[in-house]
Amino acid sequence: MGRSLPVAVAVVAVVLVCCSALCRAERLGARECEDLGFTGLALCSDCNALSEFVKDQELVEDCRKCCTEDSDDSISKLTFSGAIIEVCMRKLVFYPEVVGFLEEDKDDFPYVEARYSYGSPPKLIMLDNKGEQKETIRIDNWKREHIRQFLKEKVKPVKLDS
Repeated sequence: MGRSLPVAVAVVAVVLVCCSALCRAERLGARECEDLGFTGLALCSDCNALSEFVKDQELVEDCRKCCTEDSDDSISKLTFSGAIIEVCMRKLVFYPEVVGFLEEDKDDFPYVEARYSYGSPPKLIMLDNKGEQKETIRIDNWKREHIRQFLKEKVKPVKLDS
């Protein structure tokens, strides 16, 4: 019995090390997340909301690999003050849903700016109340109505008192 306790402790230690390595493998580094269009500022509840709008399971899983755990229910209601839709003008032909939004729906969102940047995939750049970039979300596979709904829920412009 004297030898079994150290063996059991060693086995538990090995299992814990393996589990923590697997858990870390599920998370992506900042560079990988940025390459996927995530800044790491997204809350995991935002990924759940994303899954309602976007039926691309791989994109949702990538979001979950880059998200931050929610610590409070009020944080999951995180909103932004503005947004920029950035896309390469030459690539627009490959994204008819984004084109449709820009041509027909963008005027309904005065706090959303369109920016054309060479080589950029379609993405939403979310802004804080100072106009600084807080999060980037790729919208390659989003439908027009998903873009509209996301902006309605996540962008709440700050009204300045005059």
